[in-house]
Amino acid sequence: MDAAAFDRLVTDELDRLPDEMLDGLDNIVFVVEDRPESGDLDLLGLYDGLALTERDHYGMGELPDRIIVYREPHLHACDDLHDLRDEIHTTLVHEIAHFYGIDDARLHELGWA
Repeated sequence: MDAAAFDRLVTDELDRLPDEMLDGLDNIVFVVEDRPESGDLDLLGLYDGLALTERDHYGMGELPDRIIVYREPHLHACDDLHDLRDEIHTTLVHEIAHFYGIDDARLHELGWA
């Protein structure tokens, strides 16, 4: 799947997320990249920023946090379009949860890791 088609899938899955999950996002951008710098095909996404629970004097002039979705690891991990959509959805929920300060251990308990 080419980059443009994958971008559309990520956008579609973002549109399907509940408003309650997205309404609290502040100063954050969603980015699609081919793969992590390490080349690791096991890393599907990354939250690059400061969690809401760790922000103290956060405000004007701050660069936006980023949620990165990696295309090649997703394609490597998924057998078909249905699996790909599910995995993108899970990755988005997982990385958005990190924005809200939910760690990997708790996400694993909740079934989102």
